[in-house]
Amino acid sequence: MKLTILGGGGFRVPLVYGALLGDRGEGRVTEVVLHDLDADRLYAIARVLNEQAAGVPDAPAVATTTDLDEALRGADFVFSAIRVGGLEGRANDERVALAEGVLGQETVGAGGIAYGLRTVPVAVDIARRISRLAPDAWVINFTNPAGLVTEAMSRHLGDRVIGICDSPVGLGRRIARTLGVHPKDAWIDYVGLNHLGWVRGLRVAGRDELPRLLADPDLLGSFEEGKLFGVEWLQSLGAVPNEYLHYYYFNREAVRAYQKADKTRGAFLRDQQARFYDEMQRPDAAALTVWDRTRAEREATYMAENRETAGAGERDADDLSGGYEKVALALMRAIARDERTTLILNVRNQGTLSVLDTDAVIEVPCLVDANGAHPLAVAPLPGHATGLVCAVKAVEREVLAAAASGSRATAVKAFALHPLVDSVNVARRLMEGYTAVHPGLAYLA
Repeated sequence: MKLTILGGGGFRVPLVYGALLGDRGEGRVTEVVLHDLDADRLYAIARVLNEQAAGVPDAPAVATTTDLDEALRGADFVFSAIRVGGLEGRANDERVALAEGVLGQETVGAGGIAYGLRTVPVAVDIARRISRLAPDAWVINFTNPAGLVTEAMSRHLGDRVIGICDSPVGLGRRIARTLGVHPKDAWIDYVGLNHLGWVRGLRVAGRDELPRLLADPDLLGSFEEGKLFGVEWLQSLGAVPNEYLHYYYFNREAVRAYQKADKTRGAFLRDQQARFYDEMQRPDAAALTVWDRTRAEREATYMAENRETAGAGERDADDLSGGYEKVALALMRAIARDERTTLILNVRNQGTLSVLDTDAVIEVPCLVDANGAHPLAVAPLPGHATGLVCAVKAVEREVLAAAASGSRATAVKAFALHPLVDSVNVARRLMEGYTAVHPGLAYLA
């Protein structure tokens, strides 16, 4: 089996390769092709992968290329993890938004819109190439904003593109652990959009254990989301939100915290990873050791401003292990071997949520088999969640329309309609600010 990783010079690629090294089953991935526009980054990550594979019999062979068409030909799976504009672009997304007093996070609010506007045209081009060069390949999308980009690619690849995210997995794992339940024994009732979803139940042997958690303030306040959102708010919701909903429920506090921070998250990662890639150019550098050290620092500082605002303290050690690579491997195994499993994924709605149309990409539990991912029936969303999901999906559709038409006015409309942007004039200034710093937005006229 051939796996092509787009954005193959990305920092988190060794997580995926590490998961592949542990897969000894029939039909496993035997060939990995890393594609990236930056040859130095490819060289650095290939060094880390080479050290990971040391002593592992029959480790998947690794090749690198800067030729996209070469990377795609013959692929069985394509893992898309590109970052259009790099981390400098992410830092600019944050800076322009914060200057206007709104959130610049890479998937939420103004920053997510700016990121989507420059990423969607590239993702669409990739989808068209895949349909031509590897029409039987399954595409696993982790490129952010994951739901938006998956929907853009699905217009050309249909249900052969599936979006993944580690946030729902981590949330379900934390809730199960808090309740003393093994995650494999639990059914997680999760529904929403990417980075905009809620756990509404956790069933073990047919019994919903979430009410027990919500009724126990000590238990509820003992894990990440309880500390982040507060016990009273979770009890009021009657559900446990994805951590990214902190940006909505505590928006003013989050914006202030980011404005006061010495560096935004994007600027921190830009500088940290620049040091890593520079160090990897030294022939004597212990690649895997340096990567491990850098990753630990990266994970420990994740959403640090939000946790500081909420007084949530440091992240638990068990929450620093990532997770999206495990979702990717489980998804590939289920499809390649027809091993039926249930995963929370980003897929086309197909009538699952009645408030959205069939083609809208949502994030829900799916049954996965050799024919792909099939969304499972879920209960309707409560009113407050319905309003937020519909509003954000409408914004995503304006981003897709702007990317397809090249209309600057439609892009401004996307900014203005977002719940976290409170003024049409602010939307116009955001568009001006982003156009000034992102060459990739020059197509908008």
